[in-house]
Amino acid sequence: MNFITPGYESMELSTQILINEALNRNINVDVLDWQDNFITLSKGDKTEYVKQATRTSKDTYISPLIMENKQVTKKVLKERGINVPEGVTYINPEKAILEFEKYLEKSIVIKPKSTNFGLGITILKKLRSHDEFKEAILEAFKHDSSVLIETFIPGKEYRFLVINDEVVAVLHRVAANVKGDGIHTIEELVKEKNKDPLRGTGYKKPLEIIKTGKEEVTFLKTQGLDLDYIPRKKEKVYLRNNSNISTGGDSIDYTDVIPDSYKQIAIDAARTVGAKICGADIIISDHRKEVEKDKYGNFNYGVIELNFNPALHIHEFPFKGEKHYSEKKVLDLLGF
Repeated sequence: MNFITPGYESMELSTQILINEALNRNINVDVLDWQDNFITLSKGDKTEYVKQATRTSKDTYISPLIMENKQVTKKVLKERGINVPEGVTYINPEKAILEFEKYLEKSIVIKPKSTNFGLGITILKKLRSHDEFKEAILEAFKHDSSVLIETFIPGKEYRFLVINDEVVAVLHRVAANVKGDGIHTIEELVKEKNKDPLRGTGYKKPLEIIKTGKEEVTFLKTQGLDLDYIPRKKEKVYLRNNSNISTGGDSIDYTDVIPDSYKQIAIDAARTVGAKICGADIIISDHRKEVEKDKYGNFNYGVIELNFNPALHIHEFPFKGEKHYSEKKVLDLLGF
């Protein structure tokens, strides 16, 4: 499987994919900044500037600022009747830590207010340990001056790629994991899985390699495991509690099986923040059921984030499932 666009190998994969389709359409491509993945597309008297494949002139300045701020995103979506997790914002780690009793025995998510790629995010189910709570708070504050503590929404996480009021692709993202064979250790299984040609570093391939660093070791420890543990045959062991592709997660295409009611939620969310290109992360309790409320008024989904610079390559080269040519939709949006 070839991921590379010749002559543009040093650029991130999503940008390479967009360039390749542009060249197929006889669009002139000029690289303004190789390291920043900043390009010019031109054809006839039309010129468009694009950064990192999905930052374009079609989104207003304020739209990415709304999506970048998770607190603002939640408030804006909630005002439009879109379900989001309840939460509290803290600007002082000591104050957050002092409120441990408030969250005791509850399932929560602790995360920085304005970061992407799963940085600083910790999920604590049925919180019992003060030390784990404190560590999660301090980790989140390493990445931002404000931190959110939100209600954990049970279910599976899906990334909806919205381009110009259309859901182009949907992925279920599975946290970094290995499947046991009853013979090899977790560390050995990780090394073997990382041999997959889909995996690499620096967003040059569809999937990132699975790491065995501090975060992974700590998460294994919460399960009573370490890197020397030998999983049973077919036993799946997770090395992360977040499902980001950037931290070694797997991508599984669900575009054709997710009900349209959830796709409409993603489209409505993107419209609410004025985004023409948006990655909506939605937790769904059961993707086989339509959007609904239970007798207590609780929805069976929750929008946990909107992303202003969603990756294209994860939909073109999923770990499992059909590929979707989202770069074509970007160029269509730009009028090429």
